Amino acid sequence: MEDYIEFIDSDQGTGEVAALIDVMTTNKTSFFREVDHFHFLREQVLPGLNMPRVRFWSAACSSGEEPYTLAILLREHLPDVERKDVRILATDISRRMLDKALQAVYPQEVMDEVPLPAYRKYFAARHNDRSGSCKVADEARALVHFTYLNLMDQWPMKGLFQVIFCRNVMIYFDKPTQQELINRFWDYLEPGGYLFVGHSEGLSSVKHRFRYVRPAVYQK
Repeated sequence: MEDYIEFIDSDQGTGEVAALIDVMTTNKTSFFREVDHFHFLREQVLPGLNMPRVRFWSAACSSGEEPYTLAILLREHLPDVERKDVRILATDISRRMLDKALQAVYPQEVMDEVPLPAYRKYFAARHNDRSGSCKVADEARALVHFTYLNLMDQWPMKGLFQVIFCRNVMIYFDKPTQQELINRFWDYLEPGGYLFVGHSEGLSSVKHRFRYVRPAVYQK
């Protein structure tokens, strides 16, 4: 163990750090995970997004199911979506997961939570693939931009977001780190914007300026 730590701390171990992170991080996700969040978005948030520029951030996107779910929701329920400048930033610390997300190919068995109309409209079966996989349609993929980001580093984004999803990530951080992250999310949200966290990640144990809306949903 000591030799390994010394190696990843050296100049030669730079690539190993990424490999270590990939095997240590939890990448569990699914389409429409914690579905009540998406019901709330559809019913309470999207009807009020009347501005021409719409920006969402999936701050721990894993293999892409969350931002693609958001893309489908925006395509289906954001008023005048075709006339707006709509982008979803999707970031993660795992380059392996980002590569998978960019491929946008998923096995049929993970499609159970996708409503049938959305499945028919936004997923195409890969007929030459014996594994029975399907690919996210171009019109949903076009809304999402994937990039690497360690949440502990500097954030290069310039504009503000109307909605930030950071779910099931902060449970792995200590309280001071959670505190810092929540304050940074506040700074990157427009007034009235929403922060969605995991249902096991309520903000009651940290100081924050957000207004509680409902379980795991907060508003600036």
